[in-house]
Amino acid sequence: MSLSPFCAARSRANTPPVNPNDLPAAAHATASSIDWITKARALTPLLAAAAPRIEADKALPPEVLDALHAAKMFRMFLPRSISGAELDLPTFFEVILAIAEGDASAAWSVAQSNGCAFSAAYMAPDAARAVFGDARAVTAWGFPAAPCHARPVEGGWRVTGTWGFGSGSRHASWVGAHCNVCDAQGVPLKKADGAPVERTALIPRSEVTITDAGWNVIGLRGTGSDTYTVKDLFVPAAYCIVPRGMGRDQQLPPDAAAPDEGERRESGPLYRVSPSVAYQAGFAAVALGIARTMLNDFIALASKKTPASAGTLLRDNSVIQARVAISEARLASMRAWILHILRESWDEVSRTGVHSFEQRTALRLASTYAISEARKVADDAYDDCGATAIFEANPFERRLRDIRAVTQQLQSHAMHLQAAGQHYLGLVPNTRFF
Repeated sequence: MSLSPFCAARSRANTPPVNPNDLPAAAHATASSIDWITKARALTPLLAAAAPRIEADKALPPEVLDALHAAKMFRMFLPRSISGAELDLPTFFEVILAIAEGDASAAWSVAQSNGCAFSAAYMAPDAARAVFGDARAVTAWGFPAAPCHARPVEGGWRVTGTWGFGSGSRHASWVGAHCNVCDAQGVPLKKADGAPVERTALIPRSEVTITDAGWNVIGLRGTGSDTYTVKDLFVPAAYCIVPRGMGRDQQLPPDAAAPDEGERRESGPLYRVSPSVAYQAGFAAVALGIARTMLNDFIALASKKTPASAGTLLRDNSVIQARVAISEARLASMRAWILHILRESWDEVSRTGVHSFEQRTALRLASTYAISEARKVADDAYDDCGATAIFEANPFERRLRDIRAVTQQLQSHAMHLQAAGQHYLGLVPNTRFF
């Protein structure tokens, strides 16, 4: 099957260094950012009420999708040129955190789709409008689950592959397919340094085959992260873009020059950073939001539960008092640390057009460590609930499973701590996921 052809005209964007006057000024706690956070917090009661059904159905229900679309939550990182918000990084983090306090799967899906939205900045205007122009457009993608190839043909590419962990794919209108580029004979191409040449194909969801709709997992069930496949599908050139969705060629060592971004068409500061930033900040926010709600619920429980073996309320136990204080410190410090890094990064990129290696390293470390600290808060809240936590009628067990699913994901892997440590020790770190 083939996609509708669109104009594939290409234009080149300026590359760093840039004139700072050409970039919008950064702002913190602006009326716009406060409005976005307020909109997100207004969704929390709806999401919390729908959470059991989101998990049971392994998908976001219509009323939740309607509310998310009405609040434009899937359009935070789309360019203004196609009616997106082109939102600043600190506000995005706060928005995802607020959504996660209502439901983790909804927050994860929104964060993931906004990372995918970076691809609009690398598309010709007609193609970008075709994919993202509809007010309810959502793009999702996952990791290659088998060899995935794009072979050049007249007018575009022939794409074959299978991708897993396609979070949000059940409500998506388009899906992405990260591919290794081959020559006309099917031989994979390599760059001068031996790295694979890659492109990302954007494909209508109706054109892919869902090969695993079960998504039988411990937590984050509502993301519906299906596996999908295509075989020898023709994708027009305008819909097969540079791999900024993965950000691989922006994840450079400290002394590397910025790459030529000949296909980038948007000049705003948001598109001077790697899309990895969306995943690092967004998924850390999901973990912190889960832990925040679990701690809030435990505090409420501690004011009314008297364990049978104690004879006093949980809140009157000195161990509980200290643990709650430590949990509050963990959540507050992680939120403040990430916001500080994101604000510094946004100021830097707005001023210079470059996201420095130091800022990238700091965010990589903070986002990974925040997920670990959020897990400790969730574990402590669950443990201190006693038998109350094990019942499905109470929210603790579902949220514990959700945060355990978050901690198993790539963004929380201990290898990121090792890479940051290598940098601070003067060694050469692995920057694959910076």
